[in-house]
Amino acid sequence: FKKIAHRRRYAAGEHIFSGEEQTDFFASVCSGVVKLTKVLFDGRQQVVGLLLAPDTVGRICRKRSPYFAEAATDVELCCFPHGSFEQMLDGVPELKQRLLEQTLDELDSARDWMVLLGRKTAEERVASLFLMLATRANCSDYSEQIQRDSLGLDLHLKRQEIGDFLGLSYETVCRQITALKKKGLIEQPGRRRFRIPDTEALTRTAG
Repeated sequence: FKKIAHRRRYAAGEHIFSGEEQTDFFASVCSGVVKLTKVLFDGRQQVVGLLLAPDTVGRICRKRSPYFAEAATDVELCCFPHGSFEQMLDGVPELKQRLLEQTLDELDSARDWMVLLGRKTAEERVASLFLMLATRANCSDYSEQIQRDSLGLDLHLKRQEIGDFLGLSYETVCRQITALKKKGLIEQPGRRRFRIPDTEALTRTAG
């Protein structure tokens, strides 16, 4: 890996790639949050995914992606050239298996989010997002279960970005975060720092 990998850093708001351009690499998120968006025919943008460590950015065996990727926060990526990585895959079957497992995990996560957008209330959506981000901040493996009474996270996403991801207005996101704080389900000890004092209670609220 060290022979073919290289690190790239992106500032918050910086473009990583678009669906119209070819890329000569795919990457794994080392730190930060990458925002995936889909541009609709009328020019509107829909946030379709948030990638955190160790999610994959781009396609392993394709040079185009149907989505735009942007750094939602300061981001560091570990990048691999397509050609070199594909050659290495042929000789390391264990790596193929791990990548397949990670892809299936990400697919499960995407299906869960379809349920969230289609069936959950505004309160449940915001609670689910906090749970997801807090769990991922404390656990890099989708399949690993967090068994803690409380969790903390640094929320670098803007309220509008949260709304775009959850299908909610800016005002609704603000109201729901305030309501969760009043109920004691989340705490905000710092400007971007949040704490979930009772994960079971927030899980029940998330539905």
